[in-house]
Amino acid sequence: MFGHDNRELAAVFAGGAVGTLARAGLATWLAPNPDAWPWATFIVNIVGAFLLGYFTTRLLERLPLSSYRRPLLGTGLCGGLTTFSTMQVETLRMLEHHHYGLAISYVLVSVVFGYGAVYLATALVRRARVHR
Repeated sequence: MFGHDNRELAAVFAGGAVGTLARAGLATWLAPNPDAWPWATFIVNIVGAFLLGYFTTRLLERLPLSSYRRPLLGTGLCGGLTTFSTMQVETLRMLEHHHYGLAISYVLVSVVFGYGAVYLATALVRRARVHR
């Protein structure tokens, strides 16, 4: 009716469930505090950026075309794992508690490391030898 593939939706759901559970587990283990660096969100966002760079490059440049790998790994897993909205809320809490330096450094380091992680993952995939 809407032109969607139920198997593709299932792939997004499965990947999203795994990513979300991983993020929730880490957030529970490393509970955030507005007076300190929010390690759980920082880690999942950097790891998610690295994985997205890796999966995207590998799937587009190295593996045969698949209708389900990208929705499973990119949209699902990485989308469920990473969380920009939580980063925003944590930054606002830091600002509300007058931790301006922490808030600014958190945003800047997160963006720089996130782009760096995508670049590194992409470079690693492109550098790897192709065995045929």
